[in-house]
Amino acid sequence: MLRDKLTLYLDLIRWNRPAGWLLLLWPSLSALWIAAGGFPGWHLVTVFTLGTILMRSAGCCLNDVADRDFDKHVKRTANRPVTSGRLGVKEALAVGAVLALAAFGLVLTLNDAAMHWSFAALAVAVVYPYAKRVVSMPQAVLGVAFSFGIPMAFAAVQGQVPLLAWCLLLGNLFWVLAYDTEYAMVDRDDDLHIGMKTSAITLGSWDVPAIMGFYAAYLAIWAWLLKADQQGLLFGLAMGGAVSQVVWHYLLIRRRTREGCFKAFRLNHWLGLSVFAAVVLIYL
Repeated sequence: MLRDKLTLYLDLIRWNRPAGWLLLLWPSLSALWIAAGGFPGWHLVTVFTLGTILMRSAGCCLNDVADRDFDKHVKRTANRPVTSGRLGVKEALAVGAVLALAAFGLVLTLNDAAMHWSFAALAVAVVYPYAKRVVSMPQAVLGVAFSFGIPMAFAAVQGQVPLLAWCLLLGNLFWVLAYDTEYAMVDRDDDLHIGMKTSAITLGSWDVPAIMGFYAAYLAIWAWLLKADQQGLLFGLAMGGAVSQVVWHYLLIRRRTREGCFKAFRLNHWLGLSVFAAVVLIYL
């Protein structure tokens, strides 16, 4: 029974699907490198890596509880532990609370500025699961939540959050809009049936052009902020790799098939890795 329960907990936090926390990790690590002007030290790298995994896992617990009555009508999510009734609501929330407290324990090893900003990050993370009821583009709320590691990183390194951090957050928000709209395209038919609000529904037939525009805005903003015209060949190759992946994504989603859109979403962490590699190469 203990092994079965552990299996349910791991399924609840999507342990076998690391793409989710990698989407959070790459911009946070990129921000650490930018804020520190190079390698920020193993303490910060470890705290942000473990904190990202813990908070993403805690977010999955809250999201599944909030969406349990909707998820049962969606093919992809109907068998999630809470939705299927194999795990109780209170138990799932307890797991999420333990994970969030563990993440806060890591934050306590950082400076006061990072600790204070962590409360704002938590607030946005809590709001997102309920934004899908009232906001026509809830992916924008997710974009803020998934980008908050950027100001947190600057706060942890510099003790403040400069304008550069917020501009990087804005650019990263466009990336989240791109990949989470791909994700929403997978469930569009089900979401229309149950009345869920998503960017894929709001954008309608403009979904694919909008996603390409979101990707372009993300890469253009980050390239401009990183002074791409002043960087070397290796930086250009890394950013070029990111651009080529955007082209690949277009080929995957242009026919709007569930399989193609879901594959495009799952591949996004490689795009984030390419941008992180470009950032690291600046400071080598």
